[in-house]
Amino acid sequence: MQEDLERVLFDEATILHRLDELAAEISADYRNRDLTVIAILNGSIIFMADLLRRIPLPLKLDCLSVASYHGGTVTTGEIVFRQLALPDVHGRHILILDDILDSGVTLAAIREKLTAEQPRSVKICVLLRKVKGRLRPVDADYVGFNIGDEFVVGYGLDYLENYRNLPCIGVLRKDRCRSCLTSTDL
Repeated sequence: MQEDLERVLFDEATILHRLDELAAEISADYRNRDLTVIAILNGSIIFMADLLRRIPLPLKLDCLSVASYHGGTVTTGEIVFRQLALPDVHGRHILILDDILDSGVTLAAIREKLTAEQPRSVKICVLLRKVKGRLRPVDADYVGFNIGDEFVVGYGLDYLENYRNLPCIGVLRKDRCRSCLTSTDL
């Protein structure tokens, strides 16, 4: 699978070192608070597992299954929540964990939905933040790495449900992903 990468952006050791730093920040900010972590499936599973093992605080964990890409590499703009009920977040401090902040469409919709349930606070933590304009105004409070506007896979990020289990994060070769072409490639 690694041969399908154009290049590796972050190897496993670099990712794990950054998770140590993020966990320290989060632990300091949420000490003595009622923290609920909401992980966004499926992309954040590996990130969530490795990060939460580094946070020595009591916390509740729940997951949301949300889709906005529907098999492609660009958001459709349509957000689908796949569960019947939202987690109980009323009166709690919420930390949303997601793999990547790209267009902002998904995270903005999730933040709005959870905010309507009257939590004490809502913050966002992402493994990757693309440095680019967003379709919806949203930013992350905790960021693992900033990246350019490239299609990346590995460490939970996928293309058509493949590559999630790579221990690194890399740019997928364009010949492996026909829909990875950007407008500048056309």
